[in-house]
Amino acid sequence: MAAAETPEDDVLARDGATGVAVGGALDAAVGEAIDDDALLVLTAALLTPGQYPGVLGDDYPSACAGLGLEPVEDGYGLVFGQDGTGARWTVATTDAWMVACALAAWDCGLEYDLSPDESSMIASLPGWPVPVAVSVPGIPAPFDPDEETAGGPALTPPDPAQWGPAQRRLGADEIAIHWREWRDQFDAAGDEEAADAPADTAAPDQQAAASEEDPAREQPGPGGAADPGGTAGRSAETGRSTETGGSTAESDESTAESGGGDDAGTAREDDAVPAAQGPVSHSGVRRVLEAAEAYVRTPPPPGRVRLAYGSVRADGPGWSLVGRADDMAFALLDDVPGEILPIGRGPSLPVLMEALGRLASAPATAAASS
Repeated sequence: MAAAETPEDDVLARDGATGVAVGGALDAAVGEAIDDDALLVLTAALLTPGQYPGVLGDDYPSACAGLGLEPVEDGYGLVFGQDGTGARWTVATTDAWMVACALAAWDCGLEYDLSPDESSMIASLPGWPVPVAVSVPGIPAPFDPDEETAGGPALTPPDPAQWGPAQRRLGADEIAIHWREWRDQFDAAGDEEAADAPADTAAPDQQAAASEEDPAREQPGPGGAADPGGTAGRSAETGRSTETGGSTAESDESTAESGGGDDAGTAREDDAVPAAQGPVSHSGVRRVLEAAEAYVRTPPPPGRVRLAYGSVRADGPGWSLVGRADDMAFALLDDVPGEILPIGRGPSLPVLMEALGRLASAPATAAASS
């Protein structure tokens, strides 16, 4: 594989929408012709039980199945590139360790020649399954090879103008990657609402209590991967309109002491399911939290609960959850297009997040699909 050369002043960064490392301005090898059959490496991603682009599936086995791969325990590396004609290709390699090293180097702005051994390359698939925001001067514009040449239909990223499982998972990944920005905007919007509220709507102590139990507030939404149409969402606790978008930051408030589980992957039986603590404005939120609680009792397929950028990520049929044990959580639903549903931090949510975090941290015992 040929690797694109990166000028010294270019810095490789991680794409917020996909979780794969991407470059800024990448130049083709200076003064060298690119062979039509050579693959110019643009970026890469891991496909392992603990880390993979959420857009590929609700869990690791389904993500592998979508690419025609067996869900082996050690996982794969996915290399995205173009051949000399500009055609898009995705190469799967069993050398996940090399891909992990490349991602770590690129995240630090360092060069890394990602060239897996040919013996480790087990699949060459047409197209890209994730968005790749890389422009490479010196070779034709990227295009998908035709089915006859490629031996099958090309992989394509999800349409950001639509809403479905892939877009829902993409939005949850976006929140996990940019948690601090999302949380900052969420707090700022709450401060604005508090300042605009009439002084006699509630006693000061009542207003303070409400802010602890219900952090959801109106917030501006610029749209994007998690908000294709800039539509408004509803607070999981109060039903107030709250627009999606923006980014959130880690809460500076100290972590409340929680009871933890009796065993390393199991919540205590006397800890209520968070959704059942009080009135929930959207029935889907209750369903999400109950499903997540069920994961703690009966571990799901590998990858369905994982750690991503300091947050806990969980997916299930029709829903995605992202949250932190010392903060709040957000839910996204297939049947609530483009909306992000905030979940206020109560006494049981930290317990659930901690239990899910322990589950995600436990080594996978098997990667085979059920």
